[in-house]
Amino acid sequence: MPDVVRRPRDARFILTCVGVGLLAGLLSGLFGVGGGTVIVPLLVLILSFDQRLAAGTSLAAIVPTAAIGVISYAVHGSVAWIPALLLAAGAVVGAQIGTWLLPRLSLTVLRWGFVGFLVAVIVSLFVVIPSREADLALTWLSGIALVVVGVATGILSGLIGVGGGIVVVPVLMLLFGTSDLVAKGTSLLMMIPTAVSGTIGNLRRHNVDLGAAALVGVAACTTTALGAWVATLVDPFVGNMLFAAYLVVIAVQMGLRAARGRRSS
Repeated sequence: MPDVVRRPRDARFILTCVGVGLLAGLLSGLFGVGGGTVIVPLLVLILSFDQRLAAGTSLAAIVPTAAIGVISYAVHGSVAWIPALLLAAGAVVGAQIGTWLLPRLSLTVLRWGFVGFLVAVIVSLFVVIPSREADLALTWLSGIALVVVGVATGILSGLIGVGGGIVVVPVLMLLFGTSDLVAKGTSLLMMIPTAVSGTIGNLRRHNVDLGAAALVGVAACTTTALGAWVATLVDPFVGNMLFAAYLVVIAVQMGLRAARGRRSS
């Protein structure tokens, strides 16, 4: 029987899932991310989830979290709907590729590459400060580029259990010249079909704990709007610095996993 069935639903399990959800929801709204970079390591560390089960559970929890985040940003007109659909179209395909690759790949090289990407983004955030008035201009070329970004994001989503915001938000700001708020709102909208697609693939492979996902997702919904509201109040430069600090934590976390993976191999 799968590990999901044997896991006890005691008070510790419930409180941990709720606490993880509250933190993930706040960060999701503040940074336009799904919260998987919080959910996955905490489920592994505190509840001893298998890495693949934690990744699949995280994707399932991201669905309601991202939906609330989109509504919060849409109220302020900070969602680029058509670009989000183009990103999502590529990401849905990429998520299926990622979940198919998950049991077949050693993730050590992928993680080190991702750390390198995050370091480059962190440096760029100190140089490029987005304008709150900047929009996402849509042309044939940018449309194709958005689909390509979506595919790459979807693959990472399926492989390491993140909704893709830590890729999409900086790419939209740095390469497409989008405002930070539009980048975050658009990222959250793109995540919904991506996470649904990845969850379907993970369910087939028994890589989702639906009970934990429901607890985390519902708890996250209660703080996502708060995070989105705070994002509208902070200065774009301050927002960049907060996002850079968040990415530093993620880069260190991913680097430690890659180092452990290399030693174990």
